[in-house]
Amino acid sequence: MPEAPELSPVASSAAVVAVAQFAPTDDVAGNLATIEALVASAAARGASMVVLPEYSTYFTTTQGPDWIDHAEPLDGPIVGALAAIAGRHGVVLVAGVLETASRPDRIRNTVVALHPTDGLVASYRKLHLYDAFGQLESDWVEPGVIEAPELFQWGGFTVGLQTCYDIRFPEVSRRIVDAGADLLLVPAEWVRGPLKEHHWRTLLTARALENTVYVAAADHTPPVGVGTSLIIDPMGVAVAALGEAEGVAVAALDPARVTSVRHVNPALRLRRFGTTPR
Repeated sequence: MPEAPELSPVASSAAVVAVAQFAPTDDVAGNLATIEALVASAAARGASMVVLPEYSTYFTTTQGPDWIDHAEPLDGPIVGALAAIAGRHGVVLVAGVLETASRPDRIRNTVVALHPTDGLVASYRKLHLYDAFGQLESDWVEPGVIEAPELFQWGGFTVGLQTCYDIRFPEVSRRIVDAGADLLLVPAEWVRGPLKEHHWRTLLTARALENTVYVAAADHTPPVGVGTSLIIDPMGVAVAALGEAEGVAVAALDPARVTSVRHVNPALRLRRFGTTPR
């Protein structure tokens, strides 16, 4: 696996991460204004990295041709606008965007990590599409190609990315951790429904526990998402969390916590199985 690149230091040297949740709409300018306000709030509270939801810059409750119209390459103006926000506030910004796909009738569901001075440092294209609970994301979205995870360094951590429905597949997280990640960031649009908030919390906690890593996950707020964005430590403890309203939760992370938990619970070292793509 390739090593995570060394990046320029951000304004704050502390490993303080924020999860920011809101309800994106089809108003791109409005979404960007909300993102900027949330990032400013997080930075004012000491965060040097901010995690936003999946589909942060454009969202409607029904996918259709308008989604394709709003998809852009990763060097397009939307990612450029997000990078500018990261630069203005001196934070690493992680958010879900609509990326152009290899087919003209599809988009890619992509997460980008934007450094305030180094720009795009990692991206992740959703691997498992949400063809469940009555939804068919594959009607409009092209799945990502299984390839070496893109990682980056931040605050003493090696950081990996994944998206929403992918947390129902433990192999996705394990493969990123096997590549060296000890902090997983999960932008999501976790659709509401019976027991869905329970699933959200349970799955995120499981991914943190079984991999002995930190997990920071940001969701859409109601009426479509469940909200409840949270930051979980390697022992499965929620060290910061939100309810159903728009807002920001912040937590200071410590790499030594990962080391100490892995000393007590060396599950990664003791396991007898690996992960192999199908």
